[in-house]
Amino acid sequence: MLFLIAFVGAAVIALVLWKAMSTSSSQVPQPPRRPITGSGRPRVSGPDDDPDFLRQLDERVRRRDDPPGA
Repeated sequence: MLFLIAFVGAAVIALVLWKAMSTSSSQVPQPPRRPITGSGRPRVSGPDDDPDFLRQLDERVRRRDDPPGA
């Protein structure tokens, strides 16, 4: 029986502390979030998504004497 009372007491103390911590952190002003727009940093893409890279690769393949895969 004493174990049950200690468990309930610990749960109540934990709940009170949790609520106290969550209300104090919500009062701290958060910096405003910037909307994600296309005017920010350029999107990072791999070389296989870059049209200039693909065009140069195609030109290199065409300049070769032997076709690829032969």
